[in-house]
Amino acid sequence: MDVKHVTPFIVGFNTVIPPLGFKRIDKGQLQVKKRNFTGSGIIIIVGMVGQLKGNVVYVIGAEAAKKIASVMMNGKPVEALDDMAKSALGELANMLAAHAATAFSAMKMLIKISTPACFEGNDITVTMSASKVFGVQMLVDDMPIDVNISLEN
Repeated sequence: MDVKHVTPFIVGFNTVIPPLGFKRIDKGQLQVKKRNFTGSGIIIIVGMVGQLKGNVVYVIGAEAAKKIASVMMNGKPVEALDDMAKSALGELANMLAAHAATAFSAMKMLIKISTPACFEGNDITVTMSASKVFGVQMLVDDMPIDVNISLEN
């Protein structure tokens, strides 16, 4: 995996997020992670196949996930991460991954994405397929979304 494969995911935040009603997007440090990591809250996995294969895993803490889902549902209060809230968050991951896939096609790399799989819990261990995982934390109106990218040829 090459660090240039991270850029389409970061650019996706700047393109997809503002029209949904969020005001500020900030990027944290890029880091290389081990293929096993843990996350808590909502974990959304999107598979990618084509010229690059692997997964992108979005990790959103429970409180941030409720706030993000609320904004996506036109300000409807979200007290619990019910099916509707998880559906909204899954759709967010779908839009972000689809934008990245479109950006890859502009780089002459054809990629298809899977339907997002959404999990909820504390200290969930995720094992990525590739040996190298790039992680970057994106702050959406100061709410962290950890983006973990594991792709290989």
